Amino acid sequence: MRNPAVAGMFYPGSKEALRQQIASLAPRQPTPKIDAMGVVVPHAGYAYSGGVAARVYASIEGAQTFIILGPRHGWEGSAIAVSTEPWKTPLGVVDVAHDFIELLPPGIIDRDEIAHSREHSLEVQVPFLQYFFEGFRIVPIAIGLQDYETVSEVANELMMALEKYPKKAVIVASSDFSHYEPVEAAKRKDSRLIERIEKLDVVGFYDEIARLSATCCGYGPIAAMMLCCKRMGAKRAELLAYATSGDVTGDREVVGYAGLVVTG
Repeated sequence: MRNPAVAGMFYPGSKEALRQQIASLAPRQPTPKIDAMGVVVPHAGYAYSGGVAARVYASIEGAQTFIILGPRHGWEGSAIAVSTEPWKTPLGVVDVAHDFIELLPPGIIDRDEIAHSREHSLEVQVPFLQYFFEGFRIVPIAIGLQDYETVSEVANELMMALEKYPKKAVIVASSDFSHYEPVEAAKRKDSRLIERIEKLDVVGFYDEIARLSATCCGYGPIAAMMLCCKRMGAKRAELLAYATSGDVTGDREVVGYAGLVVTG
């Protein structure tokens, strides 16, 4: 069992308080559902980025499997690691999709629980999934190396499994954008990255990361998601929401949060 590491910190530690907070973050009016292949969602504390994440999850159709790709913020365990244990949150237990994991070829994606034990980037997505959807399982993959070559290998292995997988799967790329930059600079840099994501331009996305010295922490998961979705026929991504931590704190040094949906 993968027990929660950041309950009571990034999000409430009790079931009722957690459900109440997500309900408060969800859009007030029902939105048309999008048949998404992939999404980009933030992973900061719910008070800061939860509104962006909730906007995305409330806008997409459900799936039998959610493949969650998140960056590693620590160095314990394997560099690229899938978890095979059930995940527990205050809202209950979610099983992993063993049938998908068994389709992954021997390669760069290791089976390792240590890499997940304290990582928050994947964990914070699970309560949102539990709140908005039913009858799903997850494939949590922590990505510690985010260079283009490594991410391309991850995407290739995911595609080898997806091409054989008979169930609907949505790829969740967990990432915040600019970190602790002046708000004007953060918005400018983030808008350039978002433009590349909207075009599913993976090479251009990496070029912008380097040119801007961007501090987007989950660029590897975003790129892997884009590579997979393009191979499945996706044509574009749509920005649904953008915010910064300064919207809550009033600070001028902010973290940026973007929510996007990839469709055919």
